[in-house]
Amino acid sequence: MIALTRMRLAGFLRGGRAVAPLITVLVILSVLYGGGPSLAMHAYAYSAVCLFPVLAWLTKLVLDTEPDAQRRLARLAVGPFREGAGGLLAAVLLASVVCLAAMLAPWPFGAIAPPRPDTAEPSTQTGILLGILAHVLSTAAAVTLGALSGRAVTRRVLPGVVVLVSGSILVIVLGLTGSIAPWLVPPVMATAREMGGDHPPNAATLLVLVVWTVLWCAVALAGYAGLRRARS
Repeated sequence: MIALTRMRLAGFLRGGRAVAPLITVLVILSVLYGGGPSLAMHAYAYSAVCLFPVLAWLTKLVLDTEPDAQRRLARLAVGPFREGAGGLLAAVLLASVVCLAAMLAPWPFGAIAPPRPDTAEPSTQTGILLGILAHVLSTAAAVTLGALSGRAVTRRVLPGVVVLVSGSILVIVLGLTGSIAPWLVPPVMATAREMGGDHPPNAATLLVLVVWTVLWCAVALAGYAGLRRARS
């Protein structure tokens, strides 16, 4: 599986497919951190939300890089589980690199402000830890959505793009306050909302967000595995 993951990473990077997502990430980070300093918790909460559709797009590009015939041969050679897991692992590794760059980007430009004295604002260390959690949850949900929009599931380009775009929009719309069905989407917006306030979320709230993300990803990935098995 490691060799398969390396092959997919090499194909994605050498094929030039990484250029468009890279430019998009640079634009997003420039807009986010070009307007002045903010608390680490707030900055990273917004970063996790803004990167979500890009990470989902990145996942789709990684999974679609491999030709269909080669994917079927790999499935026969290593088995369906390892073949599918290899692609997801490649997407997770690339998404992790993007998230790491996003968390390091504001520091050289002084875009992270320390908490004001005599206030209840969270410390920078707390903001960094919460930012890591926000990006981990966003990455898990984004990789899952990107997998569902991959060619191995949708078979054609247009349906895959529809799944990717509509899924990204629904995550935002159904994640707004007062949504009629917030449980249909991962808590990307809910996480940013909880971390965008004046006080850091408590442990119970963080546990709810983590469990919510894990359950949503588990259900969606089970559907992804079933669709891949049926359409391969």
